[in-house]
Amino acid sequence: MDIKTASALHRLRLVSGPEAVSFLLLLVCSVLKRTTDFNAVPVMGMVHGLLFVLYVIFWADAWRRARWGLGIAALYFVLSVLPTGGFFAERKLRRASQDAVIASRARREGTVNA
Repeated sequence: MDIKTASALHRLRLVSGPEAVSFLLLLVCSVLKRTTDFNAVPVMGMVHGLLFVLYVIFWADAWRRARWGLGIAALYFVLSVLPTGGFFAERKLRRASQDAVIASRARREGTVNA
């Protein structure tokens, strides 16, 4: 993987955590709306919607750059629609982006030393 692929994975990782948190907060706000007079659903819905759109954009970019198979791409998409799936995606993406950076540095050092 090159550094652009690592950057795409990093961007997806950075948005997956906040997207998962916003999803959980939206669920809490939905429950509170039905049980109390507190109604933050419009605000949390907009925040979560924005983060979800960013996730999908970054997911498509990472899929293209990393050349994932359909199974891996589907896994990351399904994780985005599960309430806590973003946390699992973040962990997997952190490992993948770190591996990509290490591979990129090793290639660069191998090219410079050769």
